[in-house]
Amino acid sequence: MKIALANREATMALGRRLAPLLQAGDVLVLNGDLGAGKTTFTKGLAAGLGIQQMIKSPTFTIIREYQGGRLPLYHMDVYRLEAGGGQDLGLEEYFDGDGISVVEWAQFVADELPTEYLSLTFTRTATENERQLTVVPHGTRLTHVVEEWLHG
Repeated sequence: MKIALANREATMALGRRLAPLLQAGDVLVLNGDLGAGKTTFTKGLAAGLGIQQMIKSPTFTIIREYQGGRLPLYHMDVYRLEAGGGQDLGLEEYFDGDGISVVEWAQFVADELPTEYLSLTFTRTATENERQLTVVPHGTRLTHVVEEWLHG
């Protein structure tokens, strides 16, 4: 399923709308080039969870944990694990934990991902601020979540 995002605000709004539908243990995999909208979407998601902290890309820390909302948010950027090492981070503890896990560059930890997750791919368009989002749910529950999120 593809969605046109007119600007940064539309990207954040979509994240805010998804947040109330998520539950502990849900995993979102964000794909896209640098600057495609992954962190912007995560900012909207955090706002929808009621998290008031500033959301920053976890590129250098690998995992940033945010508390204070309806559920904790675990924002991961595993790009630096391109050569391996994902199994040493204990990702399954996050994925099976009490919060929402958002994983950027998940192809580098594909073997660590749960069987159920939501894949979101952000693609730049010819217009500078526009993006296209491709949504692919993996698993029955997240398929229902996507239906409610986008059509409910």
